[in-house]
Amino acid sequence: MVTTGFATSWLLPPETLLLGSDAVHVWCASLNLGPSRIQALERTLSTDERERASRFHFHRDRECFIASRGILRFILGRYLDREPADLRFFYNAYGKPALTEEMTDGLRFNLSHSAGLALYAVAQNREVGIDLEWIRPSLAREQIAERVFSAAEVAALRSLPDQLQAEGFFTYWTLKEAFTKAKGEGLTLPLDGFEVSPSSEGQVAGLTLYGHPQEARCWSLLKLLPAPGYLAALAIEGSNWCLQCWQWREEHPMPDWKLETGAAEYGQPGSARDRRNRRAGDRTEAKPDIESDATTGELARREESSRS
Repeated sequence: MVTTGFATSWLLPPETLLLGSDAVHVWCASLNLGPSRIQALERTLSTDERERASRFHFHRDRECFIASRGILRFILGRYLDREPADLRFFYNAYGKPALTEEMTDGLRFNLSHSAGLALYAVAQNREVGIDLEWIRPSLAREQIAERVFSAAEVAALRSLPDQLQAEGFFTYWTLKEAFTKAKGEGLTLPLDGFEVSPSSEGQVAGLTLYGHPQEARCWSLLKLLPAPGYLAALAIEGSNWCLQCWQWREEHPMPDWKLETGAAEYGQPGSARDRRNRRAGDRTEAKPDIESDATTGELARREESSRS
């Protein structure tokens, strides 16, 4: 496992996006958009996506789905030089989305959103998986780890001080979910069927695949700190990759983002970029205005699968 570099900040993307074979791009986006932007993004969705959006019970959940899928189309369209509405997707047997063969051009992607924020991972000819979670301390106290993590992971988690239990739980959860999403095998890959070892700051996390030690060397797992109150993780197939992080900027700017490498935070108070944002009057913070039940929903699906 060799890494050639880490992104140190979340930047506005260049006009021309170049995605080499060694590049992995991660985009961050706020889903808290105004009605006009939601309507514009909805117009780019397919009939199937609009039908899926209409099935959401709560209006905010529907808007977040529309925003997350619409922004995905704009991001991928930039790489492929295609109109967002022209993109076509399919899903493998386990539900992982991909571009149709005539459009893919080797492009791989994955997305995750939670509580009004979204992350998108994009790479060329290598699988990627990403998971984003808003930290809810109540979940860390519900003995979920004992039900889905390996015994070694549970022991390591419970050895942490009480004040670090919530962060520890979501660190393990996001690392494991990012890997399962990159693999694209759904519930056939149980969370207790492999182990992750959260890294120290700026290092790639460890991975142990029971019975497949060689395959574990073909993956890199990285913990991200996307915004205050959130944790995320990225899984990358292969080695010799270089990570670049971009911010999607629409009506609302991004919150203060940083990658866990000890690098300076984007938009750090007092920085030149922060002063520009404040002068423009457009500085906002990410607020957990909705609670994505991705963690509890995924847990329920895994437990139901184990009983069937």
